[in-house]
Amino acid sequence: MEVVIVPDAKAGGELIAEAMAGLLRRKPDALLGVATGSTPLPIYEALTAKAGAGEVDASRARICQLDEYVGLPAGHPESYRSVVLREVVAPLGLGEDSFMGPDGSAEDVQGACEAYDQALADAGGVDLQLLGIGTDGHIGFNEPCSSLASRTRIKTLTEQTRVDNARFFDGDIEQVPHHVITQGIGTILEARHLVLLATGEGKADAVAATVEGPVAAVVPASALQLHRHATVVVDEAAASKLKLADYFRHAYVNKPDWQGI
Repeated sequence: MEVVIVPDAKAGGELIAEAMAGLLRRKPDALLGVATGSTPLPIYEALTAKAGAGEVDASRARICQLDEYVGLPAGHPESYRSVVLREVVAPLGLGEDSFMGPDGSAEDVQGACEAYDQALADAGGVDLQLLGIGTDGHIGFNEPCSSLASRTRIKTLTEQTRVDNARFFDGDIEQVPHHVITQGIGTILEARHLVLLATGEGKADAVAATVEGPVAAVVPASALQLHRHATVVVDEAAASKLKLADYFRHAYVNKPDWQGI
């Protein structure tokens, strides 16, 4: 696992956007897995700016979802499908045919989970998957004690996650669904490159447990230690609990320029 410490969220967004742009230059129809929430917005803004400036052609990019709420009506502004279309797909000038995600309104939710897992495989797999991290160490909606071999499935959200996400529902926790469809940890680990962005002091404990703690289901993000190409990008605040922070800075400064992240 590579850990890159950046000054702030904007710098992290630029770094990751350049990695995505580099991937699209090598593979124009790359399948990019995206995350929702406020943390990855600087990434999408930087990638959109690069596409608008002609630094990268994103016209053939494919976008896929990490997770989705169960039970929100079609077109609900806070469904993750709506969020991804609004924040990623439309700004890049892509059509909905470039997008794939699980059906959170399906009558057969388990069937929808299995269908999405198969759809990702049929698409050739995810080339680069963006991840955020919860204050409890969850990735996607794989809450603590999720199986490290889990596939796309329905999950019940913890109360803390519902509290954290209430800000997207006018601060009203009662509007936050109790269930979600999420790529499982086993599914996530099949992506060719995993990139986790974390910012703010509130994520410092989770980042330290993910990077320097043992691989354990109680910290789902720690499964990234098992991946052949995982990059954790953190600002100074999120890096504040890392014991090896100085080594991570030294390693990044001295890596070959051509290597990227």
